Amino acid sequence: MGCGRVGSSLAGTLDSQGHSVAIIDQDAGSFRRLTPTYEGTMVTGVGFDPEVLTEARIQQATAFAAVSSGDNSNILAARVARERFGVENVVARIYDPRRAEVYQRLGIPTVATVRWTTDRIMRRLLPGGTQTEWTDPSGTVSLIEAHYDPGWVGQRVSRIEHEASTRVAFLTRIGEGLLPGPETLVQEGDLVHLMVREEDRAQVEAFLEAAPPPEEH
Repeated sequence: MGCGRVGSSLAGTLDSQGHSVAIIDQDAGSFRRLTPTYEGTMVTGVGFDPEVLTEARIQQATAFAAVSSGDNSNILAARVARERFGVENVVARIYDPRRAEVYQRLGIPTVATVRWTTDRIMRRLLPGGTQTEWTDPSGTVSLIEAHYDPGWVGQRVSRIEHEASTRVAFLTRIGEGLLPGPETLVQEGDLVHLMVREEDRAQVEAFLEAAPPPEEH
């Protein structure tokens, strides 16, 4: 939802990768921002209107990004997409970072405008696999942003480190870096950044992409 600079860039990127894309905007003229090669759907209307979302085939969507110019419209549309239509991967762009924590507690991951990049929103929309953020010159150790099963939400960071044999370098929470302590819990929407040896990387990825095993007592 929203065909400004952010929305048109996202739509063009997703479309070029072969995804089925629909973009919504109240102003039909905004679709001029789309690349000439864009082959997706364009829907004129209010992005939190269920009828407009239905026209955009929200029932078949696996992800929804609310990136219009209004915080209230974005969060309302994101909540309708998640709560009414059951879309799994939802992200809302927020201009006022003070509101972000409130929305995060509602289960809607947010991206503050000043920290926005297409890549970060893409990672919210299309989770899966890991992203290398740094590798030492010898190629032995890497800093990665890891995808994890939703079952790890609410688990201690120290448990991830112990059972996955890795180090949690930091978390990104509501757009801010966080150095975790042993009792820090993973919250919904957190990005988890790990230090791993390349030889262990596949094993660590597979472990975190599965639901956590029952804890031994």
